[in-house]
Formats: sequence, structure tokens, C-alpha cells
Amino acid sequence: MRTRGRNSFSPTERQAVYRAIYERRDIRSHFQPTPVPPEVLGRILDAAHHGPSVGFMQPWDFIVIRSAAVREAVHECFVAANRQAAAAYSGERLALYGGLKLEGIREAPVNLCVTCDRLRNKGAGLGRQTDPATDLYSTACAVENLWLAARAESLGVGWVSILDFEMLRRLLEIPPHVIPVAYLCVGYVSEFPGEPVLETAGWERREKLTQLLHFDRFGGKDSGQAASMFPQRAREEE
Repeated sequence: MRTRGRNSFSPTERQAVYRAIYERRDIRSHFQPTPVPPEVLGRILDAAHHGPSVGFMQPWDFIVIRSAAVREAVHECFVAANRQAAAAYSGERLALYGGLKLEGIREAPVNLCVTCDRLRNKGAGLGRQTDPATDLYSTACAVENLWLAARAESLGVGWVSILDFEMLRRLLEIPPHVIPVAYLCVGYVSEFPGEPVLETAGWERREKLTQLLHFDRFGGKDSGQAASMFPQRAREEE
């Protein structure tokens, strides 16, 4: 029988963590004009700054975009990139793409750009000799920390991945060795959708986890082990 130590989460605390994970959404609409209090913004940024980083290198920086003019210019970066991205689709998929709301740059009260400094020497290169991209992975972890903390604060976050990044670099004066990893729209929202927007819109469906699970080698299957890990899910998929 397991006993609770001082580092254990109570059942209620544990459930709150999972709730934030499962109810996190990529928000592109429903932003309210209500300002985000500075202390709340500070908390979610601090959560991001406590993300895991390889070698404790902390490669991230956070650009808080306050200017309406800058946000309008960033929106133009999106429009240019979105026009190019749409050209990759045709027929029904193009029609569906055209109906998707893919950003909230002008609507969200807060815009953030999270960057990765690829020349930052903190951590003395630990972990990067064998995989130099771990600085980028670490920055993505910081973004996820921010996203989950924001959900706990009842804030919606939208990750705008469709951008002309060279335009964005010039606009935000980002040095050549610094990579803009995530452009985020943050604010209070009127609702959090029950399911991912792209799923309800019919763009894509969530894969079954049991189909993505391997044992000992890629392609190694063990249906009995998978069923014991997810008994309810196994019954639903029978």
C-alpha cells in the first residue's frame, strides 16, 4: 500500500493537473477584451521559465507584444503566409481550410513570442553534443508549461504557426542566432471547446493511443499489456 509523502499530490490536486492537460485547447476565437492582469501574466511566464531544459540551459526569451501597430503588422505576416499555405490544398480540403479560424492576433489582449537563443552557453553544452536540437525541444517544453498554467488561470492560448517568419524576425528585431519558436495569443475566452477545434471542424481526428504504443522496438505489439494499461479504452475499442 502506497503512503503519501510530502512530495505526493492529493487526489484532488492530481485531478486538477490532468484536467488542465485534457481541457487545454488551441484557442483562435472567443477572446474577450478583458485585460490580463500583470500578475497573472507574470505567473504563466514564470511557469514557462520553470520548464524542463536540457543541461539546465534555459534557452528561451519572451517578447511581450503590447503595441497595436506591431500586432497589426504581425497579422500581415500571417495573411502572407496563410495565402501561401492555402495553395497546398484543393477541392473540399481547400474549402474546409478557408473556413478555419487559425489565429487571434488582433483579438487576444496579449501576444507573446517565445524564442530560442541557439548560442546561449548556459549548461556548458550538456546534452547538446549528441543532439544540438535539444535547445529547441526545451523551448517547446516552456511553451507547454505556459499553456497548462494559462488553462489553470482560465486563459486561452492559441499558437500561431502560420507566419512569414522572416517578416516576423525583421518586425520584432530578432537576432539571426535566435529562433522564433512560438507566437502565442493569450486572453480570457467566452468558452473552452469540449474537443479540439480542428477535430470538431472535421480537419483531423485523434489517433487511438493503443495504435501508437510499441514495446521493446518500433512495431513491437503487446495487446495484453496495452489492455492492462488502458482497461476502459480497450473495452471501448473492442
